[in-house]
Amino acid sequence: MRRAVRLAALVITLSCCIGSAVAFFLWALNVVTAARFAVPTLLWFLPVGGAAIALLYGRSGGGVERGNNLIIDEIHAPGGGVPARLAPLVLLGTLVTHLFGGSAGREGTAIQMGGSIASAIDRHLFSRWRNVGTHVAADRAMMLQAGMAAGFSAVFGTPVAGAIFAIEVLRVGRLAHGALVPCLVAALIANQVTLAWGIHHILYPTIVISGAWISLPLLAQVVVAAIAFGLTSRLFASTAHGVSAAFARLVTVPWLRPVLGGGVVIALTYATGTRDYLGLGVTSPDANAITIVSAFREGGAETWSWLLKGLFTVVTIGSGFKGGEVTPLFFIGATLGNVLASGLQAPVELFAALGFVAVFAGATNTPLACTVMGLELFGVGALPYMAVACVVAFLVSGPTGVYTAQRRRRDGGAVDGLAVHSPPGS
Repeated sequence: MRRAVRLAALVITLSCCIGSAVAFFLWALNVVTAARFAVPTLLWFLPVGGAAIALLYGRSGGGVERGNNLIIDEIHAPGGGVPARLAPLVLLGTLVTHLFGGSAGREGTAIQMGGSIASAIDRHLFSRWRNVGTHVAADRAMMLQAGMAAGFSAVFGTPVAGAIFAIEVLRVGRLAHGALVPCLVAALIANQVTLAWGIHHILYPTIVISGAWISLPLLAQVVVAAIAFGLTSRLFASTAHGVSAAFARLVTVPWLRPVLGGGVVIALTYATGTRDYLGLGVTSPDANAITIVSAFREGGAETWSWLLKGLFTVVTIGSGFKGGEVTPLFFIGATLGNVLASGLQAPVELFAALGFVAVFAGATNTPLACTVMGLELFGVGALPYMAVACVVAFLVSGPTGVYTAQRRRRDGGAVDGLAVHSPPGS
């Protein structure tokens, strides 16, 4: 009973804190994004901002530069917890990245803030219960998962997908379902807290399929598109890892990496003649800009929009800027879906929505969470197509994903040396 009370108190407390923190983050992100749109010359300071981020992490980070992978590793093998300083560091780093035009996301920031806040609450506010029972390590891992779920839910407004993501992302092909209840509770509360602060999420079109619920010709088109989505996921993940490794190998001084990366982003901006691939890419004050929202209408993307956004993003993240990959993956998937819909003579809204979730599914190895996200964002009308697109993209993308700390099933029923069955209390 005491353990249940402790866990409930932890989940409620961390959910309220994370929901409030993410609400501030989203508000601040809107402010810096508006500033970047209003003052285009801020782009020229991207290398300076990158150097400042690298120096800040170098002096204060203490290993937290691993970001989401640090949290996943800590869940697999609970140790000293996630440092509390990760939350302000990643918050500041992400805001600087977006202020000066780096192509990055926001889920990494929200998840890292969630994990950091959850760890701090468990470590400091409830330390007197640390020796109650024999489930301390399992409880700490569970709280980190709940923190991830709360951060994901609050930043995207998808609580059920956030809860599933936190249990699916740990092991490829294996759900750590023991933490489902605290993750779901945390995700629901954090989302409501974020909304209570007046933060609203982008509303995407509700997908309505006319005719039969499942059309075999349309399903065949979805499979073809899903193969392309999966290959794109694989391309993005492998390129992201390769670019990051190249920066680390070729530029031995850490703070010089984002300086070089920022310079490359500036060069790409002027080479392409557009700023559409900077920042989040969700919306733009320019009605003619290519964005995630524009991808849901005919003519809302160009043939290579998805590839260019991927290039801008891997350079930004690979050189050391902060933020995350998921929102850029939404952009890549939605614009690719738009292009494929034109080529296949298929519904643009549907294929943009399928690409939105399927490329994310392949790159993070989370097809179930992404299917549910599709339902939460676009409605239940396209359920069978969402599921097929996410699963096929996941299978085609292969085991490599953007999160290197994910455990992967090996022959013989083990996951990277760990037993396939869940440990006690997991």
